[in-house]
Amino acid sequence: MRRLTGILLCLLLTCGALSGCQDRREDNASSLSQAAKDTVVIAMGPTSEPESGFDPSFGWGAGEHVHEPLIQSTLTVTNPDLTIGYDLATSCISSEDGLTWTVTIREDVRFSDGQPLTAQDVAFTYNTVKASSSVNDFTMLDYAEAKDGATVLFHMKTPFSIWPYTMAIVGILPEHAYDSATYGQNPIGSGRYLLKQWDRGQQVILEANPDYYGDAPKIKQVTILFMEEDAAFLAVKAGQVDLAYTSATYSDQAPQGYNLLAFESVDNRGINLPVTGNPVTSDLAVRRAINIGVDRQEMIDHVLNGYGTPAYSVCDKMPWYNAASQVEYDPQGAASLLEEAGWIMGDDGVRVKDGVRAELTLLYSSEDSVRQALAADLASQLKKLGIACQIEGVGWDTAYDRALSDPLIWGWGAHTPMELYNIYHTMEDTGSAQYSPYANPTVDGYMDAALACADLEQAYQLWQKAQWDGSTGVTQEGDVPWVWLVNVSHLYWAREGLAVAEQKIHPHGHGWSIVNNVDQWSWS
Repeated sequence: MRRLTGILLCLLLTCGALSGCQDRREDNASSLSQAAKDTVVIAMGPTSEPESGFDPSFGWGAGEHVHEPLIQSTLTVTNPDLTIGYDLATSCISSEDGLTWTVTIREDVRFSDGQPLTAQDVAFTYNTVKASSSVNDFTMLDYAEAKDGATVLFHMKTPFSIWPYTMAIVGILPEHAYDSATYGQNPIGSGRYLLKQWDRGQQVILEANPDYYGDAPKIKQVTILFMEEDAAFLAVKAGQVDLAYTSATYSDQAPQGYNLLAFESVDNRGINLPVTGNPVTSDLAVRRAINIGVDRQEMIDHVLNGYGTPAYSVCDKMPWYNAASQVEYDPQGAASLLEEAGWIMGDDGVRVKDGVRAELTLLYSSEDSVRQALAADLASQLKKLGIACQIEGVGWDTAYDRALSDPLIWGWGAHTPMELYNIYHTMEDTGSAQYSPYANPTVDGYMDAALACADLEQAYQLWQKAQWDGSTGVTQEGDVPWVWLVNVSHLYWAREGLAVAEQKIHPHGHGWSIVNNVDQWSWS
Protein backbone atom coordinates (compact mmCIF):
# COMPACT_ATOMS: atom_id res chain seq x y z
CA MET A 1 0.00 0.00 0.00
CA ARG A 2 2.87 2.39 0.81
CA ARG A 3 4.35 1.86 -2.65
CA LEU A 4 1.05 2.52 -4.37
CA THR A 5 0.55 5.61 -2.23
CA GLY A 6 3.98 6.84 -3.29
CA ILE A 7 3.03 6.59 -6.97
CA LEU A 8 -0.30 8.33 -6.47
CA LEU A 9 1.41 11.13 -4.55
CA CYS A 10 3.97 11.45 -7.30
CA LEU A 11 1.27 11.72 -9.97
CA LEU A 12 -0.71 14.29 -8.03
CA LEU A 13 2.14 16.38 -6.68
CA THR A 14 4.04 16.58 -9.92
CA CYS A 15 1.06 17.86 -11.86
CA GLY A 16 0.24 20.28 -9.07
CA ALA A 17 3.77 21.61 -8.81
CA LEU A 18 4.67 22.14 -12.43
CA SER A 19 3.08 23.88 -15.38
CA GLY A 20 3.30 22.07 -18.68
CA CYS A 21 2.82 18.69 -16.93
CA GLN A 22 0.64 17.19 -19.64
CA ASP A 23 3.18 18.03 -22.35
CA ARG A 24 5.92 16.31 -20.40
CA ARG A 25 3.92 13.13 -19.84
CA GLU A 26 3.08 12.64 -23.49
CA ASP A 27 4.42 9.27 -24.70
CA ASN A 28 6.88 9.32 -21.76
CA ALA A 29 9.13 11.28 -24.11
CA SER A 30 11.30 14.32 -23.59
CA SER A 31 9.04 16.95 -25.16
CA LEU A 32 8.80 19.91 -22.82
CA SER A 33 6.52 22.88 -22.71
CA GLN A 34 8.30 26.22 -22.75
CA ALA A 35 7.03 26.88 -19.23
CA ALA A 36 8.64 23.73 -17.85
CA LYS A 37 12.14 24.32 -19.17
CA ASP A 38 13.30 26.01 -16.00
CA THR A 39 11.83 23.45 -13.60
CA VAL A 40 12.80 19.95 -12.58
CA VAL A 41 11.17 17.16 -10.56
CA ILE A 42 13.48 14.78 -8.73
CA ALA A 43 12.74 11.58 -6.80
CA MET A 44 14.91 10.88 -3.75
CA GLY A 45 14.70 8.15 -1.14
CA PRO A 46 12.57 8.71 1.99
CA THR A 47 15.67 8.84 4.19
CA SER A 48 16.81 11.95 2.29
CA GLU A 49 14.07 14.00 3.93
CA PRO A 50 15.65 15.94 6.83
CA GLU A 51 13.81 14.97 10.01
CA SER A 52 14.64 18.24 11.74
CA GLY A 53 14.04 20.40 8.71
CA PHE A 54 16.43 22.69 6.90
CA ASP A 55 18.39 23.90 9.89
CA PRO A 56 22.21 23.53 9.72
CA SER A 57 22.39 23.47 13.52
CA PHE A 58 20.51 20.16 13.42
CA GLY A 59 22.49 18.63 10.60
CA TRP A 60 21.04 19.98 7.34
CA GLY A 61 23.88 19.66 4.82
CA ALA A 62 25.99 17.48 7.11
CA GLY A 63 25.91 14.09 8.76
CA GLU A 64 26.26 10.84 6.87
CA HIS A 65 24.86 12.28 3.63
CA VAL A 66 27.00 15.40 3.22
CA HIS A 67 25.90 17.94 0.62
CA GLU A 68 25.66 21.66 -0.08
CA PRO A 69 22.74 23.18 1.88
CA LEU A 70 21.33 25.13 -1.13
CA ILE A 71 19.06 27.33 1.02
CA GLN A 72 21.99 28.74 2.97
CA SER A 73 25.40 29.96 1.86
CA THR A 74 28.62 28.41 3.15
CA LEU A 75 32.00 30.02 3.70
CA THR A 76 33.84 27.58 1.45
CA VAL A 77 32.95 24.92 -1.12
CA THR A 78 34.65 21.80 -2.39
CA ASN A 79 35.76 22.04 -6.02
CA PRO A 80 35.19 19.19 -8.52
CA ASP A 81 38.65 17.83 -7.65
CA LEU A 82 37.77 18.07 -3.92
CA THR A 83 40.18 20.91 -3.25
CA ILE A 84 38.79 23.99 -1.46
CA GLY A 85 37.13 26.97 -3.14
CA TYR A 86 35.25 30.01 -1.81
CA ASP A 87 31.56 30.88 -1.50
CA LEU A 88 31.00 33.61 1.10
CA ALA A 89 34.66 33.71 2.04
CA THR A 90 37.11 35.91 0.16
CA SER A 91 40.15 34.73 2.13
CA CYS A 92 40.89 32.06 4.70
CA ILE A 93 44.15 32.09 6.67
CA SER A 94 45.41 29.90 9.50
CA SER A 95 47.84 31.16 12.12
CA GLU A 96 51.21 29.41 12.32
CA ASP A 97 50.18 27.48 15.42
CA GLY A 98 46.90 26.45 13.77
CA LEU A 99 44.84 27.81 16.67
CA THR A 100 43.25 30.77 14.86
CA TRP A 101 41.55 30.91 11.47
CA THR A 102 40.86 34.35 10.03
CA VAL A 103 38.13 34.41 7.39
CA THR A 104 36.97 37.49 5.50
CA ILE A 105 33.60 37.43 3.76
CA ARG A 106 31.79 39.19 0.95
CA GLU A 107 29.94 42.37 1.89
CA ASP A 108 27.27 42.22 -0.84
CA VAL A 109 25.22 39.34 0.56
CA ARG A 110 21.72 39.62 2.01
CA PHE A 111 19.41 37.10 3.59
CA SER A 112 16.10 36.37 1.91
CA ASP A 113 14.36 38.81 4.31
CA GLY A 114 16.56 41.63 3.00
CA GLN A 115 18.89 41.91 6.00
CA PRO A 116 22.64 41.95 5.33
CA LEU A 117 24.76 38.89 6.14
CA THR A 118 27.70 39.86 8.34
CA ALA A 119 30.53 38.22 10.21
CA GLN A 120 28.32 38.37 13.30
CA ASP A 121 25.92 35.95 11.63
CA VAL A 122 28.82 33.65 10.80
CA ALA A 123 30.08 33.67 14.38
CA PHE A 124 26.54 33.13 15.70
CA THR A 125 26.08 30.19 13.34
CA TYR A 126 29.22 28.37 14.40
CA ASN A 127 28.69 28.99 18.10
CA THR A 128 25.12 27.74 17.74
CA VAL A 129 26.08 24.67 15.74
CA LYS A 130 28.85 23.84 18.19
CA ALA A 131 26.39 23.97 21.08
CA SER A 132 23.52 22.06 19.48
CA SER A 133 24.73 19.81 16.67
CA SER A 134 24.74 16.06 17.31
CA VAL A 135 25.77 15.40 13.71
CA ASN A 136 29.08 17.19 13.18
CA ASP A 137 32.10 17.11 15.43
CA PHE A 138 32.98 20.62 16.62
CA THR A 139 35.08 19.62 19.62
CA MET A 140 38.14 21.21 18.02
CA LEU A 141 36.43 24.66 17.95
CA ASP A 142 36.60 26.84 21.05
CA TYR A 143 34.46 29.69 19.78
CA ALA A 144 33.86 31.96 16.80
CA GLU A 145 34.19 35.74 17.03
CA ALA A 146 33.22 38.58 14.71
CA LYS A 147 36.22 40.90 14.55
CA ASP A 148 34.31 43.37 12.37
CA GLY A 149 31.45 43.23 9.87
CA ALA A 150 33.44 41.27 7.31
CA THR A 151 35.97 39.33 9.41
CA VAL A 152 35.37 36.29 11.60
CA LEU A 153 37.94 34.60 13.82
CA PHE A 154 37.71 30.93 14.64
CA HIS A 155 39.52 30.16 17.88
CA MET A 156 40.45 26.49 17.99
CA LYS A 157 41.10 24.29 21.01
CA THR A 158 43.48 22.22 18.93
CA PRO A 159 44.96 22.73 15.44
CA PHE A 160 42.68 21.44 12.70
CA SER A 161 44.15 21.88 9.23
CA ILE A 162 41.08 20.57 7.45
CA TRP A 163 38.77 23.20 8.96
CA PRO A 164 38.01 24.50 5.41
CA TYR A 165 36.25 21.17 4.70
CA THR A 166 34.00 21.72 7.71
CA MET A 167 33.23 25.25 6.53
CA ALA A 168 32.06 23.83 3.19
CA ILE A 169 28.99 22.18 4.71
CA VAL A 170 27.85 24.60 7.42
CA GLY A 171 25.08 26.87 6.16
CA ILE A 172 25.04 30.39 7.63
CA LEU A 173 22.08 31.31 9.85
CA PRO A 174 20.57 34.78 10.39
CA GLU A 175 21.13 35.75 14.03
CA HIS A 176 18.28 38.25 13.91
CA ALA A 177 15.72 35.70 12.70
CA TYR A 178 16.80 32.41 14.23
CA ASP A 179 14.53 30.38 16.46
CA SER A 180 15.59 26.76 16.88
CA ALA A 181 11.97 25.66 17.31
CA THR A 182 10.73 27.05 13.99
CA TYR A 183 13.68 27.80 11.70
CA GLY A 184 13.92 24.31 10.18
CA GLN A 185 10.40 24.62 8.79
CA ASN A 186 10.74 28.24 7.63
CA PRO A 187 14.41 28.85 6.89
CA ILE A 188 15.76 32.26 6.01
CA GLY A 189 19.00 31.97 4.09
CA SER A 190 21.18 33.59 1.46
CA GLY A 191 21.70 30.59 -0.81
CA ARG A 192 20.69 29.85 -4.37
CA TYR A 193 17.18 28.68 -3.43
CA LEU A 194 14.31 29.52 -1.10
CA LEU A 195 12.05 26.94 0.54
CA LYS A 196 8.63 27.49 -1.02
CA GLN A 197 6.80 24.45 0.33
CA TRP A 198 7.43 21.38 2.48
CA ASP A 199 4.82 18.65 2.75
CA ARG A 200 6.31 16.23 5.26
CA GLY A 201 6.72 12.71 3.95
CA GLN A 202 5.86 13.82 0.43
CA GLN A 203 7.72 16.67 -1.20
CA VAL A 204 9.86 19.78 -0.96
CA ILE A 205 9.64 22.64 -3.44
CA LEU A 206 12.54 25.05 -3.81
CA GLU A 207 12.41 28.31 -5.79
CA ALA A 208 15.36 30.31 -7.11
CA ASN A 209 16.42 33.15 -4.82
CA PRO A 210 15.89 36.35 -6.88
CA ASP A 211 18.42 38.22 -4.72
CA TYR A 212 21.18 35.61 -4.87
CA TYR A 213 24.60 37.25 -5.14
CA GLY A 214 26.04 34.69 -7.56
CA ASP A 215 24.98 33.61 -11.05
CA ALA A 216 21.22 33.29 -11.31
CA PRO A 217 20.09 29.63 -11.23
CA LYS A 218 19.07 28.25 -14.63
CA ILE A 219 16.58 25.96 -12.90
CA LYS A 220 14.02 28.21 -11.22
CA GLN A 221 12.01 25.56 -9.40
CA VAL A 222 13.16 22.25 -7.93
CA THR A 223 10.60 19.75 -6.67
CA ILE A 224 11.91 16.87 -4.57
CA LEU A 225 9.60 13.87 -4.14
CA PHE A 226 10.47 11.40 -1.37
CA MET A 227 9.78 7.90 -2.67
CA GLU A 228 10.84 4.32 -2.13
CA GLU A 229 13.08 2.99 -4.89
CA ASP A 230 10.48 0.81 -6.58
CA ALA A 231 7.91 3.61 -6.48
CA ALA A 232 10.47 5.99 -7.98
CA PHE A 233 11.05 3.58 -10.85
CA LEU A 234 7.33 3.30 -11.52
CA ALA A 235 7.15 7.10 -11.54
CA VAL A 236 9.89 7.09 -14.20
CA LYS A 237 7.94 4.59 -16.28
CA ALA A 238 4.88 6.82 -15.96
CA GLY A 239 6.90 9.87 -17.05
CA GLN A 240 6.14 11.77 -13.85
CA VAL A 241 9.67 12.70 -12.75
CA ASP A 242 12.62 14.22 -14.55
CA LEU A 243 15.30 12.47 -12.54
CA ALA A 244 15.08 9.60 -10.05
CA TYR A 245 17.62 7.72 -7.98
CA THR A 246 17.85 4.00 -8.69
CA SER A 247 20.12 1.02 -8.15
CA ALA A 248 21.82 -1.69 -10.16
CA THR A 249 18.67 -3.78 -9.71
CA TYR A 250 16.88 -1.65 -12.31
CA SER A 251 19.90 -0.85 -14.47
CA ASP A 252 18.98 -3.36 -17.17
CA GLN A 253 15.61 -1.68 -17.75
CA ALA A 254 14.98 0.79 -20.57
CA PRO A 255 12.11 3.16 -19.72
CA GLN A 256 11.06 5.13 -22.75
CA GLY A 257 12.29 8.71 -22.82
CA TYR A 258 14.95 8.26 -20.13
CA ASN A 259 18.70 7.67 -19.96
CA LEU A 260 20.56 5.94 -17.17
CA LEU A 261 23.23 8.18 -15.63
CA ALA A 262 26.07 6.70 -13.58
CA PHE A 263 28.27 8.90 -11.38
CA GLU A 264 31.50 7.86 -9.73
CA SER A 265 31.55 7.84 -5.97
CA VAL A 266 33.73 7.27 -2.97
CA ASP A 267 30.68 5.53 -1.49
CA ASN A 268 32.69 2.44 -0.69
CA ARG A 269 31.98 -0.95 0.78
CA GLY A 270 34.66 -2.73 2.73
CA ILE A 271 35.28 -5.05 5.66
CA ASN A 272 37.15 -4.52 8.90
CA LEU A 273 39.59 -7.30 9.78
CA PRO A 274 40.03 -7.23 13.58
CA VAL A 275 43.74 -7.15 14.38
CA THR A 276 42.99 -8.52 17.85
CA GLY A 277 40.16 -10.62 19.21
CA ASN A 278 39.85 -12.92 16.21
CA PRO A 279 42.24 -15.92 15.87
CA VAL A 280 42.12 -15.80 12.06
CA THR A 281 42.19 -12.10 11.14
CA SER A 282 44.74 -11.34 13.86
CA ASP A 283 47.27 -13.02 11.54
CA LEU A 284 48.75 -10.36 9.26
CA ALA A 285 49.28 -12.93 6.50
CA VAL A 286 45.54 -13.64 6.43
CA ARG A 287 44.68 -9.97 6.14
CA ARG A 288 47.17 -9.47 3.33
CA ALA A 289 45.97 -12.62 1.55
CA ILE A 290 42.35 -11.46 1.66
CA ASN A 291 43.30 -8.04 0.28
CA ILE A 292 44.98 -9.46 -2.85
CA GLY A 293 42.79 -12.55 -3.07
CA VAL A 294 39.56 -10.62 -3.72
CA ASP A 295 38.47 -10.11 -7.33
CA ARG A 296 36.87 -6.67 -7.02
CA GLN A 297 35.91 -6.47 -10.69
CA GLU A 298 34.02 -9.75 -10.38
CA MET A 299 32.01 -8.19 -7.54
CA ILE A 300 31.28 -5.13 -9.65
CA ASP A 301 30.14 -7.24 -12.59
CA HIS A 302 28.02 -9.72 -10.66
CA VAL A 303 26.68 -7.73 -7.71
CA LEU A 304 26.58 -4.18 -9.10
CA ASN A 305 25.79 -5.05 -12.72
CA GLY A 306 28.98 -3.28 -13.75
CA TYR A 307 28.17 0.02 -12.01
CA GLY A 308 31.05 0.58 -9.66
CA THR A 309 34.82 0.87 -9.37
CA PRO A 310 37.32 -1.18 -7.36
CA ALA A 311 37.96 0.27 -3.90
CA TYR A 312 41.42 0.19 -2.35
CA SER A 313 41.02 2.73 0.45
CA VAL A 314 38.41 4.85 2.14
CA CYS A 315 39.56 7.86 0.10
CA ASP A 316 40.07 6.72 -3.50
CA LYS A 317 40.56 9.65 -5.92
CA MET A 318 40.67 12.22 -3.10
CA PRO A 319 43.59 14.70 -2.93
CA TRP A 320 44.88 12.86 0.16
CA TYR A 321 44.75 9.37 -1.42
CA ASN A 322 47.97 7.34 -1.50
CA ALA A 323 48.30 5.24 -4.66
CA ALA A 324 50.22 2.65 -2.64
CA SER A 325 46.80 1.46 -1.49
CA GLN A 326 46.07 -0.10 -4.89
CA VAL A 327 46.71 -3.83 -5.28
CA GLU A 328 46.39 -6.31 -8.13
CA TYR A 329 44.14 -9.35 -7.91
CA ASP A 330 46.54 -12.21 -7.20
CA PRO A 331 44.89 -15.42 -5.92
CA GLN A 332 48.10 -17.41 -6.35
CA GLY A 333 50.02 -14.84 -4.32
CA ALA A 334 47.30 -14.94 -1.67
CA ALA A 335 47.57 -18.73 -1.45
CA SER A 336 51.34 -18.48 -1.13
CA LEU A 337 51.06 -15.98 1.72
CA LEU A 338 48.77 -18.35 3.60
CA GLU A 339 50.99 -21.37 2.97
CA GLU A 340 54.13 -19.54 4.08
CA ALA A 341 52.39 -18.42 7.27
CA GLY A 342 51.49 -22.00 8.14
CA TRP A 343 47.87 -22.07 7.03
CA ILE A 344 47.73 -25.53 5.47
CA MET A 345 44.82 -26.65 3.29
CA GLY A 346 42.78 -29.41 4.89
CA ASP A 347 40.99 -32.27 3.19
CA ASP A 348 37.71 -30.39 3.52
CA GLY A 349 39.09 -27.36 1.69
CA VAL A 350 39.55 -25.25 4.82
CA ARG A 351 43.01 -24.17 5.95
CA VAL A 352 44.27 -24.90 9.45
CA LYS A 353 47.14 -23.42 11.48
CA ASP A 354 48.15 -24.70 14.92
CA GLY A 355 44.74 -26.29 15.35
CA VAL A 356 42.85 -23.12 14.36
CA ARG A 357 40.55 -23.46 11.36
CA ALA A 358 40.38 -20.56 8.90
CA GLU A 359 36.72 -19.84 9.58
CA LEU A 360 35.04 -16.44 9.72
CA THR A 361 31.58 -15.09 10.38
CA LEU A 362 31.02 -12.30 7.89
CA LEU A 363 28.39 -9.81 9.06
CA TYR A 364 26.22 -7.48 6.97
CA SER A 365 23.32 -5.14 7.63
CA SER A 366 20.15 -7.22 7.48
CA GLU A 367 18.34 -4.28 5.82
CA ASP A 368 20.76 -3.95 2.90
CA SER A 369 20.40 -6.38 -0.01
CA VAL A 370 23.53 -5.10 -1.76
CA ARG A 371 25.69 -5.69 1.29
CA GLN A 372 24.16 -9.13 1.65
CA ALA A 373 25.05 -9.91 -1.97
CA LEU A 374 28.59 -8.59 -1.47
CA ALA A 375 28.96 -10.72 1.65
CA ALA A 376 27.82 -13.82 -0.24
CA ASP A 377 30.17 -13.08 -3.13
CA LEU A 378 33.09 -12.46 -0.80
CA ALA A 379 32.39 -15.68 1.09
CA SER A 380 32.42 -17.58 -2.20
CA GLN A 381 35.75 -16.03 -3.21
CA LEU A 382 37.39 -16.69 0.17
CA LYS A 383 36.28 -20.31 0.05
CA LYS A 384 38.56 -20.73 -2.96
CA LEU A 385 41.45 -19.52 -0.81
CA GLY A 386 40.61 -22.06 1.88
CA ILE A 387 38.85 -19.60 4.22
CA ALA A 388 35.35 -20.70 5.20
CA CYS A 389 32.82 -17.90 5.74
CA GLN A 390 29.39 -18.00 7.28
CA ILE A 391 27.41 -14.84 6.45
CA GLU A 392 24.97 -13.37 8.94
CA GLY A 393 22.61 -10.41 8.72
CA VAL A 394 22.54 -8.24 11.84
CA GLY A 395 20.94 -5.02 12.99
CA TRP A 396 23.02 -1.94 13.68
CA ASP A 397 22.08 -2.20 17.36
CA THR A 398 24.47 -5.15 17.64
CA ALA A 399 26.70 -4.69 14.56
CA TYR A 400 29.14 -2.25 16.17
CA ASP A 401 29.86 -4.57 19.09
CA ARG A 402 30.03 -7.68 16.92
CA ALA A 403 32.53 -5.95 14.59
CA LEU A 404 35.08 -5.85 17.40
CA SER A 405 35.67 -9.55 16.75
CA ASP A 406 34.04 -10.35 13.39
CA PRO A 407 34.39 -8.75 9.93
CA LEU A 408 31.43 -6.57 8.92
CA ILE A 409 30.48 -5.11 5.53
CA TRP A 410 30.62 -1.34 6.07
CA GLY A 411 29.80 1.68 3.92
CA TRP A 412 31.97 4.81 4.13
CA GLY A 413 33.14 7.71 1.99
CA ALA A 414 33.31 11.46 2.63
CA HIS A 415 34.78 14.65 1.24
CA THR A 416 37.15 15.04 4.18
CA PRO A 417 40.32 13.31 5.44
CA MET A 418 38.62 12.90 8.82
CA GLU A 419 37.20 9.68 7.42
CA LEU A 420 40.72 8.23 7.64
CA TYR A 421 41.11 9.55 11.16
CA ASN A 422 37.81 8.16 12.40
CA ILE A 423 38.52 4.69 11.02
CA TYR A 424 42.21 4.22 11.80
CA HIS A 425 43.18 6.55 14.65
CA THR A 426 43.53 5.21 18.19
CA MET A 427 40.97 6.46 20.69
CA GLU A 428 42.28 7.52 24.08
CA ASP A 429 39.61 5.69 26.09
CA THR A 430 40.02 2.30 24.40
CA GLY A 431 43.56 2.29 23.06
CA SER A 432 42.36 1.14 19.63
CA ALA A 433 40.54 2.54 16.61
CA GLN A 434 36.85 3.32 16.84
CA TYR A 435 35.26 0.74 14.59
CA SER A 436 37.65 -2.19 14.75
CA PRO A 437 40.51 -3.18 17.07
CA TYR A 438 43.61 -1.59 15.54
CA ALA A 439 46.39 0.70 16.73
CA ASN A 440 49.60 1.96 15.15
CA PRO A 441 51.39 4.86 16.90
CA THR A 442 53.20 5.87 13.71
CA VAL A 443 49.94 6.10 11.78
CA ASP A 444 48.43 8.08 14.65
CA GLY A 445 51.42 10.43 14.57
CA TYR A 446 51.05 11.21 10.88
CA MET A 447 47.35 11.97 11.28
CA ASP A 448 47.92 14.12 14.35
CA ALA A 449 50.61 16.01 12.44
CA ALA A 450 48.26 16.40 9.47
CA LEU A 451 45.64 18.04 11.66
CA ALA A 452 48.23 20.29 13.29
CA CYS A 453 49.75 21.36 9.98
CA ALA A 454 49.10 24.99 9.02
CA ASP A 455 49.34 24.24 5.29
CA LEU A 456 46.58 22.15 3.71
CA GLU A 457 48.78 20.86 0.87
CA GLN A 458 51.38 19.66 3.34
CA ALA A 459 48.61 18.08 5.37
CA TYR A 460 47.56 16.05 2.32
CA GLN A 461 51.06 14.55 2.21
CA LEU A 462 50.87 13.57 5.88
CA TRP A 463 47.51 11.89 5.35
CA GLN A 464 49.13 9.95 2.52
CA LYS A 465 51.99 8.89 4.79
CA ALA A 466 49.47 7.59 7.32
CA GLN A 467 48.35 5.20 4.60
CA TRP A 468 51.94 4.18 3.67
CA ASP A 469 55.28 5.87 4.35
CA GLY A 470 57.54 3.23 2.86
CA SER A 471 57.82 1.29 6.10
CA THR A 472 54.44 1.17 7.78
CA GLY A 473 50.82 2.16 7.30
CA VAL A 474 47.43 0.64 6.63
CA THR A 475 48.02 -0.62 3.06
CA GLN A 476 49.04 -4.04 1.72
CA GLU A 477 52.66 -3.85 2.84
CA GLY A 478 51.51 -2.50 6.19
CA ASP A 479 48.89 -3.60 8.68
CA VAL A 480 45.82 -4.01 6.41
CA PRO A 481 43.22 -3.70 9.19
CA TRP A 482 40.53 -3.07 6.54
CA VAL A 483 39.98 -4.49 3.06
CA TRP A 484 38.11 -2.20 0.69
CA LEU A 485 36.00 -3.87 -1.99
CA VAL A 486 33.99 -1.57 -4.28
CA ASN A 487 32.88 2.01 -4.77
CA VAL A 488 29.19 1.95 -5.64
CA SER A 489 28.28 4.14 -8.61
CA HIS A 490 25.26 6.37 -7.96
CA LEU A 491 22.64 5.70 -10.61
CA TYR A 492 19.81 7.93 -11.82
CA TRP A 493 17.14 7.79 -14.50
CA ALA A 494 17.16 11.17 -16.29
CA ARG A 495 14.59 12.39 -18.77
CA GLU A 496 15.94 12.89 -22.29
CA GLY A 497 16.80 16.54 -22.81
CA LEU A 498 17.82 17.15 -19.21
CA ALA A 499 21.50 18.14 -18.97
CA VAL A 500 22.77 17.37 -15.49
CA ALA A 501 25.87 19.45 -14.74
CA GLU A 502 29.22 17.77 -14.11
CA GLN A 503 29.20 16.05 -10.75
CA LYS A 504 31.83 15.87 -8.06
CA ILE A 505 32.67 12.36 -6.92
CA HIS A 506 29.69 11.52 -4.73
CA PRO A 507 30.25 10.73 -1.05
CA HIS A 508 28.52 7.97 0.92
CA GLY A 509 24.76 8.35 0.76
CA HIS A 510 22.57 8.31 -2.35
CA GLY A 511 20.70 11.55 -1.67
CA TRP A 512 21.11 15.33 -1.94
CA SER A 513 24.61 15.21 -3.45
CA ILE A 514 23.08 14.96 -6.92
CA VAL A 515 21.52 18.44 -6.57
CA ASN A 516 24.65 20.23 -5.30
CA ASN A 517 24.70 22.07 -8.63
CA VAL A 518 21.07 21.77 -9.72
CA ASP A 519 21.15 25.52 -10.38
CA GLN A 520 23.48 24.77 -13.32
CA TRP A 521 21.29 22.08 -14.93
CA SER A 522 19.45 22.89 -18.13
CA TRP A 523 17.00 21.57 -20.71
CA SER A 524 17.63 21.23 -24.40
